[in-house]
Order: sequence, then C-alpha cells, then structure tokens
Amino acid sequence: MAFFEFKNVKIAGLSAGVPSKISKIDQESLGGTKYSAEDYSKSVGIYQRRVSDSLTTSDLCYWASERLIADIGWDRREIEGIVFVSLSPDYMQPATAGILQDRLALSKECFAEDILLGCSGWVYGLCNAVSLVSSGNMKKVLLMAGDARFRAQHPLDPLFGFAGTVTALEYDESAEPICFHMGTDGSGYDALIIPDGGARNQLSEKSFIIENVDGKPMHRIQARMKGMDVFSFGITTVPKSLKKFCEHFNITLENFDYYVLHQANKKMDDAIVKKLNLKPERVPYSLHDFGNTSSASIPLTIVTMLKKACLREKKSILCCGFGIGLSWGTVSFKIGPECNISDLVEVNEDGDDKIHVI
Repeated sequence: MAFFEFKNVKIAGLSAGVPSKISKIDQESLGGTKYSAEDYSKSVGIYQRRVSDSLTTSDLCYWASERLIADIGWDRREIEGIVFVSLSPDYMQPATAGILQDRLALSKECFAEDILLGCSGWVYGLCNAVSLVSSGNMKKVLLMAGDARFRAQHPLDPLFGFAGTVTALEYDESAEPICFHMGTDGSGYDALIIPDGGARNQLSEKSFIIENVDGKPMHRIQARMKGMDVFSFGITTVPKSLKKFCEHFNITLENFDYYVLHQANKKMDDAIVKKLNLKPERVPYSLHDFGNTSSASIPLTIVTMLKKACLREKKSILCCGFGIGLSWGTVSFKIGPECNISDLVEVNEDGDDKIHVI
C-alpha cells in the first residue's frame, strides 16, 4: 500500500498567484444551459473565477515564487530543486521546471522535474518534493503546482479557474512528520481526458472537427469529462482514503483542525463532508472566488482561507486531492506562525512585473 511518512522536512512557506482578471458567473458565461446563473452558483459553489487570455501556469508560479522567496528571505542560490506539477506546461517539450529554474535565476546545479497531473497533483508533487528533502541531500526545494487551461476547456464551461501556487520545503531535523496515502485507478483514465494531441492520437485536421459531447460542441483538444463517473469516484474514494489514512497512522479525524479538500465542486465536496461527518466550519472553501483550480486548489485554499488561523497558532491539517487519472492523494501536516504564508499575488494580463497584492 502507498503509505509514506517523511521526517526532517518543514513547510517553510506557501504562496499563490492568480490573474487579476475576474470572470463572474452569469447567464452569458453559461451559454444555452437550462440552469440559471444563480442556480449554477448555488449548486456548484462558484460565483467567479480568475482567467487570462495570455498568462500561463508558469507565469503565475513565477510571480508567486518571487513573492515567497522575498518573504522568506531565502538566498535563491541555495534553492536546490523545483518540482512543477501541471496539466498545462509551457511546451510539449522541454520540461517547464527547467524554464522556471532559469527565469528565477537559480543555480544550474538545480534539480528540476515536471509532473503531469491535475487535481491530485499538489499531493503527489508534495510527496515527491518532500522525499527529495527528507534525506538531507537537498536542503531547500520549491514545489510549484497549478493550471491555466483556457484553450483546452470549452468556453461555456465556467468550472475551471487559473492559479499557480508555490510550496517551500526545507530540511529541518526538528520538523514533525508529513504523512501520505496515495492511490490510482487507471481504468478510469478516460473520465477526464483531452483525446488528441498526445502520442496515442496525434494532432491532425480531424482534431478540430466539432463533435457533440453531452450537448456541447467540442473539438478533440478540449477537455471532456464524464461528470457522473467523476462524481461517483470522488464521493466514494475520498472518504475511503481518509479513513484508511487514519487507520494506518493510528489517528482519528477529530485530531485535525482543518480538512482541505480539492475544490472540485461544492456539491461533491459537501457530499464527502457529510459522509465523513466533518464539521463544516473546519472545511474551508476557496471555490466561490476562484473556481476549480486543479492542482492549485489545496494550497490556494490554505493561502486565502487559513492564513490568519495559522498565524495565531500551529494547526493540524488533513488534505485530499482527487481527480484526473483517476488518482488521489491524502496528506497531513502541521503549519503555524513559523510558516510564511504570503499574501495572494494578482498578476496583470501582460504578465509583466506590475503585480498587485490583495
């Protein structure tokens, strides 16, 4: 079973970057759907998102990194690794992590890797990054996770928002353990998929032929989802993972101050909360302001919803990311005043250095 416990690693900081452009949920954004904007927002939990016509995931992670490095006071020459997690890399090749190493002016001895994952991606990336640091071979590593998939999603599908996040990890022999439970069910690979553009179905003229997919006109390089399959997977798998996690590490759900779930949609997350009998006030949401931000959603929620609580005292947090793959990951850790949680960075459309902090 994929259970892990890592020692000697502390989460030194968290940051998040989003586009400054706000897209509110209205009737126009929903197109010809039978739902009103009000009904959609109440059901899904999204009232607005951050979007961009030009910013990439790496742009958002870059500005979030610049802010976090400055806030922590790290010497960037001492940063030894980058793990970049996204479904929207800059290019098919090369890896985006290498581009960010150069853009951030990090050492050329820097370890850099990409991980192609979505909604479970931050937990998977965290597991990889923590494993690099726990041995002491690397002292400081940046985990970057997020998505900016404007061209890969249907224009009348106002579910996904843009965000890039950064988690700073540092070797510390006094740090409390960071524990994981991971899982994958590849039989559901096509529940969330972009059919064309990879090696299996290479890009061709046919890739741009419009098809009717669940009432939406779509081509084959736009993401499509089997909604009911994903919903069933989420409300079944996540409670099982959290229960297995607690059983394996001999703890109870009541041991945690907060439960941060991937911000899939409110209906799904509410069903998970109800199944586990969690107290709603201990389950923060960022979905209402940012939409489903894929692998960014867990750290974005911590940055925007839990900063004040963690500044007051150390909090025990249990997180679960789940989705594309199908895959899932549960992780627990503690963060408090010693963890620098930067203010949210808003990045202008042109991606230049004119940034605003809210």
